[in-house]
Amino acid sequence: MAEKIKITTEFIKLDALLKFASLTGSGGEAKQLIQDGMVLVNGEVCTMRGKKIRPGDTVKLGDNEVTVE
Repeated sequence: MAEKIKITTEFIKLDALLKFASLTGSGGEAKQLIQDGMVLVNGEVCTMRGKKIRPGDTVKLGDNEVTVE
């Protein structure tokens, strides 16, 4: 079951979301995990840390999954 994260803006950048959702401890850690291909966006590997994540998108890191609403 994916955790739900509510944003109040049109989108949030992928690295910021990982930090915001407490999936990583820092922006640097988020950047490294994204570059290493460890993050899935809507089921596909994403290596762009500035990718715009919008409501309805699902982000997965390891066993942790969050859905933006």
